[in-house]
Amino acid sequence: MSSPDRPHIPVMLPEVLTALAPEDGGVYLDGTFGAGGYSRAIADAANCQVIGVDRDPMAHEMAAPWLGEYNGRLTLRKGCFGDMDKLLDVPALDGVVLDIGVSSMQLDLAERGFSYAKDGPLDMRMEGASSDLPSAADMVRETEQDALANIIYKYGEERHSRRVARAIAIGRSEEPITTTARLADIVRSAVPYSKKDKSDRAARTFQALRIAVNDELGELERGMEAALKLLKPEGRLVVVTFHSLEDRIVKNFMRAQADLQRSVSRYLPEAHDANQPKPLLALKSKKAVLASDEETRINPRSRSAKLRCAVRTAEPYYKKEGV
Repeated sequence: MSSPDRPHIPVMLPEVLTALAPEDGGVYLDGTFGAGGYSRAIADAANCQVIGVDRDPMAHEMAAPWLGEYNGRLTLRKGCFGDMDKLLDVPALDGVVLDIGVSSMQLDLAERGFSYAKDGPLDMRMEGASSDLPSAADMVRETEQDALANIIYKYGEERHSRRVARAIAIGRSEEPITTTARLADIVRSAVPYSKKDKSDRAARTFQALRIAVNDELGELERGMEAALKLLKPEGRLVVVTFHSLEDRIVKNFMRAQADLQRSVSRYLPEAHDANQPKPLLALKSKKAVLASDEETRINPRSRSAKLRCAVRTAEPYYKKEGV
């Protein structure tokens, strides 16, 4: 099934389909619908039901013309994937796929305020300007300097975060920072040039603000926990991440739910406790799957992508403490 306006192929599509393994009669959730690339591919791969979830109104507008091609097998729900257990009216799922981060269609539109490369209003909200949540401009205006530095360091892994926060504080005292171009210029002025760093000097700060504005890491944690409630035994959880913060959360969550975090000596095996809950997940592999060399040549965005997959066990859901 194809059409002239078919969306671009998303990152690691063959690997996602292999990990998810769609089957006829299955029910699958694409928690980060975007332009619909994963959802369409899943629906094309098997005679199954696909439910897309997206918080961005633009995703719903773009999908409206072609959703009918699938005769009701592909439906779209508005909301956050972290709330998937509240949004769905299905008893269980055969698979969940999450592609974490900002989509290319959001970056490409200057008016969305995500891009340091295009001038536009400093917004960054996934829901768009109609959202009641604070925008990036609100965060830059209202966040105390030390707290702003902590956000930039934690979510952007920017080692010059103190200098950046100081430059922002000086800049906003002179005039409100309301555009992406002005913020990018301020950040670049504070981050020393390095030949080793191939990314734009504003990239890490923009990433940090975007993650904070949309609570992306909290959303990721809530989404994986909700998936545990909804997945059938043998159901697949597939997550694609694009930077180390996201991947670390996914890796630690899956390992904890697979009960691989415990340190057990081979000389003193842990005593079996019949009352101890069994793991909720089984890992397909302890290592992340990376994009192919061919894909990274064609699509530079895939170079940092990592895919992790886990399979739901038959153990009834319970909330694992500390995860």
